[in-house]
Amino acid sequence: MPLINFVIPTMTAAAEDDAHQRGAMHRTFQILRTLAVHQREGMRVTHLAKTLGMTPPTTHRLLQGLVQESMVEQDAQNKLYRLSLDLFCLGAQAGAVHDLRALARPALLRLNASLGDTVLLLVRSGFDAVCLDRVEGQYPIRTFTGDVGGRVALGVGQGALVILAHLPQAEMEEVLRYNLPRIQHYNVYDEVYLRTEVQRTRELGHCATSSGLLEGMSGVAVPVFDRNRNVVAALSVGTHTSRLNEERLPIVRDMLAREAKQLSLQINPFDPTLRHPMHSLVASTASRPL
Repeated sequence: MPLINFVIPTMTAAAEDDAHQRGAMHRTFQILRTLAVHQREGMRVTHLAKTLGMTPPTTHRLLQGLVQESMVEQDAQNKLYRLSLDLFCLGAQAGAVHDLRALARPALLRLNASLGDTVLLLVRSGFDAVCLDRVEGQYPIRTFTGDVGGRVALGVGQGALVILAHLPQAEMEEVLRYNLPRIQHYNVYDEVYLRTEVQRTRELGHCATSSGLLEGMSGVAVPVFDRNRNVVAALSVGTHTSRLNEERLPIVRDMLAREAKQLSLQINPFDPTLRHPMHSLVASTASRPL
């Protein structure tokens, strides 16, 4: 009976090297992501190795490579590793590619096309909310911010209220302390009313309260968070009260929430628009062709 020779394929040296490089890269990014989670307290080599299931020598070697590239730094006294300022700067530069207004524009257009109502994007600017973008609906409406670039005190109107309600507690208290005297002329927003609405908005996750100050107008707004779950904006629909009845309100709210969730995944916390919304508006206006 003739013998059958089986040829067992072997990995070439080039393929082995490629696989090794991919593995090293994967472990390197595992280190970066884990250090990000523990950035405040820092991590030792042994703790990091145990967390990732690596050997301490391998972990130390990869860390030293990241230190040499200035992506990771080690405290000379306690030997704890953290992400470096250089890596932070890279993230900030990455955020300059697409600002919040450009990222949100498709969502505003989709909502406008589906609902037929005016859709707004509001962002925080100090103690105010600024209308960063607006797509007009089929029905003329009035809003507290007016056109793009208009501003209103945080807490006034659905979009500004939903931003205020989702701020960290200490920050929210400071805004309330500053803004309550500013909005007394509305004769609606006393402290009890505003705190009640803030708490209600927090619990519901959206705001559909109508103060009655804009007769015949109603709206609903949801918060937009960045990847760190910090509130950075609000998506809002403004319309006639008759178009936001009990049957339609949940539909509009859910559509806003879906768009806000998708938008949150794209937002870079370092986006300069979040710190200087008016600069973004000026720059976008200047870049338009005459």
